[in-house]
Amino acid sequence: MGSIQVEFKNPATTTLLELARSLRTYYDLKAESPISDDAIEAIVQDSVLHVPSSFNTHTSRVVLLLKEEHKKAWDIAINAMEGLLAAGQVPEEMFETQAKPKLNGLRAAYGTVLFFVDYDSLAPIKEKFSIYADKFDPFAMESNAMAQYLVWVALEAEGFGANLQHYSLLIDKQIQKTWSLPTSWKLDAQLVFGVSTTDSGEKAFTPLEGSFKVFGKSL
Repeated sequence: MGSIQVEFKNPATTTLLELARSLRTYYDLKAESPISDDAIEAIVQDSVLHVPSSFNTHTSRVVLLLKEEHKKAWDIAINAMEGLLAAGQVPEEMFETQAKPKLNGLRAAYGTVLFFVDYDSLAPIKEKFSIYADKFDPFAMESNAMAQYLVWVALEAEGFGANLQHYSLLIDKQIQKTWSLPTSWKLDAQLVFGVSTTDSGEKAFTPLEGSFKVFGKSL
């Protein structure tokens, strides 16, 4: 099942889908930017502001780290991994051949967007709509994921390469301490970006036949 060739009413729809098709994960990044820091900030702000959230709860919290501040985040991750190595929880060979090179590569980029969810802010809505109380945390994660995706797409459209990381359990406490963030902010993901030094590879796809169905289509 391939893409259907159609003409959309709004040309922006074609552009949006083209950006989705071109999105790739880039790991070989350098500390350069094709746009101003103000433009990067505008992308992150607009994405967080305009992404929808369940019951308009707006639980996403975001921190943008650039240049030396970005490096601090990955120094924290490197130090955390070194602690695991010293404690015998990570094999030395894996640390030297896999973990350390990867973390140094992330550190070499231009910036990181830290994505958090403030679950404590959901207390009033959980009380008001108790029947949905156990659903609001997953709903908050869904909204946060949409923000992650939108920032990623927009940064790549502006000439960046990026990759999404999940080192939260290793670095969250030190991240909060370093930038004096509220303890209610729970770190979920880290979007690392910079100018890519490699070409994009081909995307691999799972066939849609087993995961997509349509009913009621006009012929």
